[in-house]
Amino acid sequence: MTNAKIERLIDANLNRLREALRLLEDVQRYIFDNRELSYNFKNLRHKLTPLYDINRLKYRDIEGDVAKESTNSELKRDSLKDIIDANFSRALESARVLEEAFKLTNPKHSKTAKEVRYELYGLQKKIGLRIIDNG
Repeated sequence: MTNAKIERLIDANLNRLREALRLLEDVQRYIFDNRELSYNFKNLRHKLTPLYDINRLKYRDIEGDVAKESTNSELKRDSLKDIIDANFSRALESARVLEEAFKLTNPKHSKTAKEVRYELYGLQKKIGLRIIDNG
């Protein structure tokens, strides 16, 4: 496994994680008008900033991505809850990939990815309980 492939994996998952966090942040901000939760997601996004390296862009290969097409389940959501659930899954999975991949390149970043993942578990519980309580 070349370092270039690991850097490509990291680049893709950092992007995926930040995108999911932004969606979750914006749902809390614009739909639920929840300042606290919105800032929780914003702070998580900013916690990822040190993990970025502009040099990874040279490993990005959008044209050569063998699985860039969306699946049918990714093209349809039936409710806001489905959007929230899908993006929590996306964020948690990406954080786990980053945690493991950074073990090969930068263990300090692996620790940050793990911290983000556990903070997401707490936010997922907090938001999930609100959905349950509000029907």
